Amino acid sequence: MAVASGIAVANIYYNQPMLGIIEKDLGQTSVTGLIPTATQLGYALGLFFLLPLGDIVHRRKLIIGQFVILAAALAIAAIAPSAWFLVGASLLVGASATVAQQIVPFAATLATPERRGSTIGTVMAGVLSGILFSRTLSGFVGEHAGWREMFWISVPLALMAAVLMFFSLPDHRPTSRMYYRNALISLAHLWRSQRQLRAASLMQAALFGSFTAFWTILAFYLQTPRFNLGADVAGLFGIVGAVGVFAAPLAGRMADRRGPHFVVSAGVVLTLLSWVIFGVWGSLAALVIGVIVLDFGVQSTLVSNQHIVYALDPEARSRLNTIFMTAMFLGGAAGAALATFAWGHAGWAGVSLLGALLALLALVIRLLDRRVAVAVAAGK
Repeated sequence: MAVASGIAVANIYYNQPMLGIIEKDLGQTSVTGLIPTATQLGYALGLFFLLPLGDIVHRRKLIIGQFVILAAALAIAAIAPSAWFLVGASLLVGASATVAQQIVPFAATLATPERRGSTIGTVMAGVLSGILFSRTLSGFVGEHAGWREMFWISVPLALMAAVLMFFSLPDHRPTSRMYYRNALISLAHLWRSQRQLRAASLMQAALFGSFTAFWTILAFYLQTPRFNLGADVAGLFGIVGAVGVFAAPLAGRMADRRGPHFVVSAGVVLTLLSWVIFGVWGSLAALVIGVIVLDFGVQSTLVSNQHIVYALDPEARSRLNTIFMTAMFLGGAAGAALATFAWGHAGWAGVSLLGALLALLALVIRLLDRRVAVAVAAGK
């Protein structure tokens, strides 16, 4: 399940190191910058409209079917004749790649309560590996073979994941008998009734916006005269950030032992620290150290927030994940769009300020939620 999740989520990040190459091939500079935003937005829409199905249909069939659709969407992206066409194809790729988030709550359901944190951490380590190594792979392939070839390579990978899930996943009956329309309507009730869900969702949205801001602009920043480096080097930062892979299972085990709220707080502080490093220490070494801190902080917080969210209602885990992940990727789409604007108007300094402000927003949300939790506990 970790491997399949990594293969799925990788598809929404392939474009980032290749943006410069795509821009040279298709032109339309302003449109090319919308490709990561469209992918993240597609992912958010897919999370909202497809994830609730996990509670009401046969999960194994749903996961296999989504991988097949993902392969088709990637083939469409590979033949894109223009930047606008690729933006549309990226929307489809993002939506179908949400199969990764069908797998994560399924893993949480199959796990025993005392091992849920470590189980989520293991699967999320696969997700993080896909996120980070996707950039290394696409940067190398894009630089030496072309951006279209990267999308063609990803087609059989998606089909391979479908076969893997066919032979690996157990049969599991739906946890709810409600209709799809009612499942969507219930999202509003879950949002209103679950304070911890709201706090976790808003916090992760801000942090993922910060995370996406860095990766959206990195390839452009490295191409400037300051560094004069290509897409392959931008992709290599995925290997550097792979240190964060160890954060997911570690955060999961720590959440099982010390509670997820402690890990959330630590992750938010680390994310803010990473942007201080990026902004104050403007060198290649700063990027290397900062990306390790950034990935460790964001992924630790993600796993711990999921630990909190999945414990709220066992029969609604897919719908809880719908709200949580939709908010997170809407934050990612906003981060990508704001980073493109900040880069165009204020360069790397503007991007660093944006990333720090988003991390600071997450910290404020965490402190306010803690204050409310203390007040509620005192009232009881």
